Amino acid sequence: MSPKSAQSDASIENVDVKLEVIVIPVSDVDRAKEFYVRLGWRLDQTPPGIVQLTPHGSGCSVQFGPGLTPAAPGSAMAYLVVSDVEAARNALVAAGGEVGGLFHVSPDGPVDGLDPERRSYVSRATFRDPDGNTWLMQEITTRLPGRIEGGLTSFGSASDLASALRRAAAAHGEHEERTGQRDENWPDWYATYMVSEQSGAKLPE
Repeated sequence: MSPKSAQSDASIENVDVKLEVIVIPVSDVDRAKEFYVRLGWRLDQTPPGIVQLTPHGSGCSVQFGPGLTPAAPGSAMAYLVVSDVEAARNALVAAGGEVGGLFHVSPDGPVDGLDPERRSYVSRATFRDPDGNTWLMQEITTRLPGRIEGGLTSFGSASDLASALRRAAAAHGEHEERTGQRDENWPDWYATYMVSEQSGAKLPE
C-alpha cells in the first residue's frame, strides 16, 4: 500500500491528538512565573523566551512569554479539575493564592458553599493570577459517560489516588451494609468501582 493510500484510509477518530499546552497572556513574565511557582506548579525546561509550568498531576501545561499571543493580559479563562475542591482551595490559600469562596452551580445560578450532595461537576472555586487570568477549579469525582475511554484509568497524583480509594471505601462500606456480610473480594470491588467512576460506567452496588 502506498503512503498516499495509507493516509486516505486513516480515520481522524483513530488519530491521537493530545492537548498539551495552552498559552496565557501576561504583562510581566517574571511576576507571573513567581506566582505559579509559588502555587507549586512545576517549572519545565523550555527554549529561551518561553516559560512553561505544569500543575501537579496535569497532562497539560501553560506557557507565557513575549510575543506568544496577541491576547490582552488577564483575558484568559480555563478550568482546573480537582478531586476535592475544598482541599485544593485550602492548599492554594496556604501557598499565598487569593482564592474566591467555594460555591456550587444551581438552576438559579451560583450558590455559596459546597454542593450539599457533593455531586460531581457541581462544586467550584475560582482564583486569578496577578494579571487577572481566571482559573476555575471544578470538583470532578465521577465522570459522565463517554468522557474517558472505557477501561482506561489513570491518576495524576498520589493524592488523587488516595481520594479515589476513600470514595471506594465509603461506597464499599454501604455495599457490605446492604448485603449484610463481609466482602472478602473487596480489592476487586474497589478496582471495579474506581475504573467505573473515572470512565462514567455504571458503578457496582
